[in-house]
Amino acid sequence: MHLLYSIALSLLFLALIPYFLYQAARHGKYAGSLRERLGFLPSSMRNDGRKTIWLHAVSVGEFIAARPLISGLKRAMPDHRIVISTTTLTGQRLARASRSNDFEGVFYFPFDWRLIVRRTLNHVQPDVVVLIETELWPNFLRQCRISGVPTVVASGRLSQRSFSRYSIARGFISQVMEDISLLVMQSEADAERARLLGAKPHQLLVCGNIKYDVVVGTEELEPEHDIGRRLALSGHAHLIVAGSTAEGEEEIVLEAFRIVRKTAGLEDTRLVIAPRRPERFDEVAGLIARSGFTLGRRSQLPPPDNGNPMSALTPSPPFGEQKPSNLPPAAQVILLDSIGELGELYRHATVVFVGGSLVPRGGHNIIEPAAYSKPIVVGPNMDNFRQIVSDFTEGNALVQITGSSPETLAAELMSLLTDAARAAALGARALAILDKSRGATECTLRAIRSVMRPT
Repeated sequence: MHLLYSIALSLLFLALIPYFLYQAARHGKYAGSLRERLGFLPSSMRNDGRKTIWLHAVSVGEFIAARPLISGLKRAMPDHRIVISTTTLTGQRLARASRSNDFEGVFYFPFDWRLIVRRTLNHVQPDVVVLIETELWPNFLRQCRISGVPTVVASGRLSQRSFSRYSIARGFISQVMEDISLLVMQSEADAERARLLGAKPHQLLVCGNIKYDVVVGTEELEPEHDIGRRLALSGHAHLIVAGSTAEGEEEIVLEAFRIVRKTAGLEDTRLVIAPRRPERFDEVAGLIARSGFTLGRRSQLPPPDNGNPMSALTPSPPFGEQKPSNLPPAAQVILLDSIGELGELYRHATVVFVGGSLVPRGGHNIIEPAAYSKPIVVGPNMDNFRQIVSDFTEGNALVQITGSSPETLAAELMSLLTDAARAAALGARALAILDKSRGATECTLRAIRSVMRPT
């Protein structure tokens, strides 16, 4: 079965070569990472004789979720070397920008062919591999088992949709499950789906979701380091932050924003839009400009002025105009065309909309705004975070709208912008649920240590 999988993977790779070339030419993807994906890692990744923990986080969301676990691993095993791999370019950029004493290197996860995987494993020589959420790469997991390297799926989740897809090849997936040392799942439902796919009871452990253990900075930042203050968003009474938006959502959000600003008392409302995918930044900038709102892009913000670190972003002119005319001193819509700063902007929001939920993308993580005690609105499509959404809705700590129209979204945004008591109570309940649900990281740490080879 593994041979058939490798052949199918090779055929798929060949079929996708035109797509890879397009992405490399248009967005700078893949070209710079090819050597590492082929297993040719820099010398700095070579094992230096210390015990090594290899943690894999697919992209930005998984890396952010893994931060408490990375810090916990370093505290528990300070003499171990921790290295991080990612699959996506955005995840790689954030991990590299977040380099700290907790981990010592970042590289791209290898293509799932045996020779490439073997080359990577021989270079890194890990004592354990930790895969955040559910990353089932058959050849990688098989080579780890053959090499005697234990593998742990941490904060594992299996949505009903993923379970249905895996069930099509249940016989093969059951073989893949045998190669995993331990599956540390988010919920009993996730564990049961893994069991139905072939995981044995001794392989399964439920620890909860490590995303609940996210740590956010609540201390006051220096003005030059506070991106919200530099964008003139700090203290603004009516600020909507739309985070991790997907294609097809920005138009809905902008139209809802237009409705909000027509409401008496909300004419000064401002909006931050943070698209999930960096390659869409220019596309979304065009949408905002054509909407008629004044646009400011985070990427246009100059370095802090030593004399005036609070300087606001100068708005861009409406689409088609060369020079602004009578524009306000701060843009009506800010495009957050950067990576890793969305969480910091949530602290300044009056209300937060989390994207990927008005369109069928499965939604995105609501934990970061909850950690800042913010009222959160999501759309009907939150399948990727079913358990979290269930926890929050049961605790009356989340607004999930049933439709995807601008009018429906605008109605909830206006309610929370005008009813400060309701917004504060919603945010307080969100933070309370977060505090009550913490602890998955410590449970996961114990699980990882239990499968590691004795020192």
